[in-house]
Amino acid sequence: MPSVLVLFGPTASGKTELLEQLFTGPNPLCRAEVVSADSMQVYRGMDIGTAKPSADLRKRLPHHLIDIRNPDEQFNAGDFVRLADEACTDIAHRGALPVVSGGTGFYLRNFVLGLPETPPSDPRIRDGVQADLRSRGAASLMEELALCDPVSAARIHPNDTYRLARALEVFRSEGRPLSSYVSNGAARTRYRFLIIGLRRNRAEVYRRINERCALMFRRGLPEEVAHLHAAGYGPGDPGMKAIGYQEFFVGESTGGEPNVPWRISGDMEGVEALVARNSRRYAKRQITFFASIPQVRWISVDGDPLGEIRREVETALLCPGNSKFNHERHEKN
Repeated sequence: MPSVLVLFGPTASGKTELLEQLFTGPNPLCRAEVVSADSMQVYRGMDIGTAKPSADLRKRLPHHLIDIRNPDEQFNAGDFVRLADEACTDIAHRGALPVVSGGTGFYLRNFVLGLPETPPSDPRIRDGVQADLRSRGAASLMEELALCDPVSAARIHPNDTYRLARALEVFRSEGRPLSSYVSNGAARTRYRFLIIGLRRNRAEVYRRINERCALMFRRGLPEEVAHLHAAGYGPGDPGMKAIGYQEFFVGESTGGEPNVPWRISGDMEGVEALVARNSRRYAKRQITFFASIPQVRWISVDGDPLGEIRREVETALLCPGNSKFNHERHEKN
């Protein structure tokens, strides 16, 4: 049963810096590889706006599930759990510690608890939903979803037409909200988990978000979006619905409906303020959702997070190559 460290926290809480300090440098905790639990770092060409770890860090600390999709390709929780399982198995076989880390709470919860059993897709009903999406638009379908499945409607961004259509398809075919399909609340037994959540004062999180957004614009986020736009990607593509990208597109609608005019905004100051605001709102939603993940050991980033995480990992005997880990594992065997 492989050991897996799960480390999460809201956006701009300092996850990447902690991972670098824990697992690289002159005194690394142990040999580790990171499985990214970030729904938007999977997309190629979206580097600045998703705050991907640097190429230098990824050489020193291998990362998985980054740059594996084009921005016009779908990637969902099922894809994540399947690929994360494959990555964790491979990492463990190489004698390293798998570290699943990111801020996409829905991915993390499904990785820890397993995917709920949902009904298979019904092609006839799915085609009907897609026809309604084309004729009525995403806003109208979101209103319909809010009436029959308000929980899913609150979780799904209006521009995320893939998840919107799936939620409506399930309700129309089963008469039951998609949100009612849940796992049993117990962590999967295929791993020995140590789950650590990072806490930081909310005002400090918001301050760091504002600083990060300003830095992204200085590093060339507008040019990155322009490059993606020139490559043919627009607001209807899954990757471009990410915070830090969707805000650049303005027009009558940016929900991906055909034949609706849109363009890239020329008001960069306004776009930056919008990205910062949406990021702060997202962090608030993250903090709320993280409470649904079980067995979490919460650690304050304002204290001594490095020391506390080291002690937690060593106490849990997670680290391959650690003499205490190997001795006690031998004794148990």
